[in-house]
Amino acid sequence: MKTLVRSILLLLLLCAVIPAADSRAAGKLVAALLTCDLPRYRDAHKAFVKALVQKGYDQSNVEVITQTPNPDLISWSNSVRKFNAIGADVIVTYGTSATLAALREVQDIPVVFADVYGPVETGVARNMASSGRNSAGVSSKVPLVTLIKTATEVKPIRTLGIISANREEGALVQLKEARKIAAQSGIVLVETNVGSVGALDGALATLYATRVDCVYVTECTAGSRSFEKIVHRCNELKIPVISQMPGAAHKGALISLEADPVEQGQLAAEYVARILSGKKASQLPVVTPRRVDLIVNLKAARMLDLNVPFPVLSAATRVLK
Repeated sequence: MKTLVRSILLLLLLCAVIPAADSRAAGKLVAALLTCDLPRYRDAHKAFVKALVQKGYDQSNVEVITQTPNPDLISWSNSVRKFNAIGADVIVTYGTSATLAALREVQDIPVVFADVYGPVETGVARNMASSGRNSAGVSSKVPLVTLIKTATEVKPIRTLGIISANREEGALVQLKEARKIAAQSGIVLVETNVGSVGALDGALATLYATRVDCVYVTECTAGSRSFEKIVHRCNELKIPVISQMPGAAHKGALISLEADPVEQGQLAAEYVARILSGKKASQLPVVTPRRVDLIVNLKAARMLDLNVPFPVLSAATRVLK
């Protein structure tokens, strides 16, 4: 009866279900929540599923369901409530906002998070040694100072424009870091708060009016979804764009510093496998990214009439020609 009820709830409440083995009672249920439908989250989740299979958890003994709701608190919370209702064994979250929603709503289900920028700063974890709750996961934080310093070696930056969202915790952490770096470096920040894609045009107009030397795009949802538009508009005015978002350089940023989404998914799979085998999430530390790429986009540099110094090219782990 328990198995029947659980199966009915799955059909009624969830839309992206991977079929399980015949014996549901003997298997495990892993529920995944993406902050929004962005390539970096999809890439991380694809790597997660693949790595989980490699660790012996395939459709014969585990069912993986996925939710990609609208990017707002109500939608994230509703998804987690569904996971609670169907009795998920582990909840996997991608992105800071979805993770915080899960931690608020979860009912004794361990949470494994990935792609969370600044787990301690955002309140996801008490410290890097232990989250202090029934959760563990992977930080995507990479040093913003390295990104800004590298950009200044290509073009002097006196005024830095920032596209962020004050209600998105990960983006807010990046904004606060930028403020500290700017204060130490004598850079003037021009901050814009982009809570939706519709607010982007106004933010760009503000940045152009103040003649910023460079634009830094945080991981905010609106900036992520409209990144190519931001780059196109900035290129027209010969303003370089920099970011820490995975895929930014390939979408036209001059310089990006990126934590690998594939590694994020693989590390999350390692933690889920350990939890399913009996390990307590609270006993696992928050892990930091090992594969970090400093990418220089020479095509973008040519469009901007910029020469990239040899030391910058030498420091880069990848160069896009």
